[in-house]
Amino acid sequence: MPISPELLEILACPKCKGDVRLNDTGDGLICDACKLLYEIRDDIPVMLIEEAKPIKD
Repeated sequence: MPISPELLEILACPKCKGDVRLNDTGDGLICDACKLLYEIRDDIPVMLIEEAKPIKD
């Protein structure tokens, strides 16, 4: 089950409190400001800074 648009609208990056967006494959949330990917595991976004993966431009 994908992330609902309502949930996506209220989620924020825990590091900068900025907006996050769903990545192209739908298995993670991206904060463009911090260049971090927060994985979605078992339909639950893992919004922990220490679990986030850096992304390249």
